[in-house]
Amino acid sequence: MTTRTTSTLAEIREVNLSYLLLAQRLLQEDRVSAMYRLGLSDQVAQVLTSLTLAQAVKVASSSHLLCRFRFDDHTILSSLADKDRSAALAHAHAAILLADASVEQIG
Repeated sequence: MTTRTTSTLAEIREVNLSYLLLAQRLLQEDRVSAMYRLGLSDQVAQVLTSLTLAQAVKVASSSHLLCRFRFDDHTILSSLADKDRSAALAHAHAAILLADASVEQIG
């Protein structure tokens, strides 16, 4: 493996672990809100909350990103990135669009 590949894999592991730990914390604080924000089904949320730290580290060691860019829908991404709108209005518009989509569509 090249140094660049090794570095990329280390960065992916770091992102994965950060994501898993954040997801666990959010789920512990407010499960319903966290599931909505993260685009998780109840089953995935249950698995995430049951992971021990050692299991989270093992899962994070994957060479694939565990989180993915959720905004496949051009309308949602455009709404968030719209420079002509205020940040609050853009986030509110995106939240409305996300609320109308099922978890399977965005998660």
